[in-house]
Amino acid sequence: MCADRNGNPPRYRRILLKLSGEALAGERGRGLDPQILEVMCSEIAEVREAGVQLAVVVGAGNFFRGASGENLGISRVTGDHMGMLATVMNSLALADSLEKKGCPAAVMTSVEMKAFAEPYTIGTALSRLEQGSVVIAAGGTGHPFFTTDTAAGLRAVELGADIMLKATRVDGVYTGDPEKDPSAQKIENISYQRIIEEKLRVLDLTCVSLCMENSLPIMVFNLFEKGALVRAARGEKTGTIIS
Repeated sequence: MCADRNGNPPRYRRILLKLSGEALAGERGRGLDPQILEVMCSEIAEVREAGVQLAVVVGAGNFFRGASGENLGISRVTGDHMGMLATVMNSLALADSLEKKGCPAAVMTSVEMKAFAEPYTIGTALSRLEQGSVVIAAGGTGHPFFTTDTAAGLRAVELGADIMLKATRVDGVYTGDPEKDPSAQKIENISYQRIIEEKLRVLDLTCVSLCMENSLPIMVFNLFEKGALVRAARGEKTGTIIS
């Protein structure tokens, strides 16, 4: 593992980064914000240049959320399938932006669509990581009723990640919603069990349970704080640690 451009060595060998689709939409709320895509890909490329193996799972809320399909008269299964396709759209955009920065990226899908991306297998994904590519795992788990948070936890465990980084709009876990409750207090460190018992919806509870069973720490940090991803990769405290 090599040091970053400032000479600081990364703490982690392999990281799984979970990005929300909504975050990529920025203030627009829908679609992709090119400025946010540019900033995020610059940081991902910098982490990769520091010698860290990086896998990414992207959500689809900026295009279509499976559960919301029921409000349109679409069955949950069909809606989730549509959401899986939307994650592929986000993943392709992310990969294209990374490649333009000279950062190799491989989109791998849980549901085969060989014209767009290669099928996800653990062995192939590990090979791509070892070769220096950023692996973008699209299509969720490939099954309905599972969120992309859970897909991220699953991929992190499968690929032997040292930590899962959850990028959000806030800088950690709070006692309440800091965007609605000004009295909400930030929690620096919290246990998986407390997250589950208090149903703190910073990420899907199935994902939390999976990470707890496999002793995989989670760091929740602010996607929009400049340099936060790079600092997180170096092991600096930039958010809340769930362990």
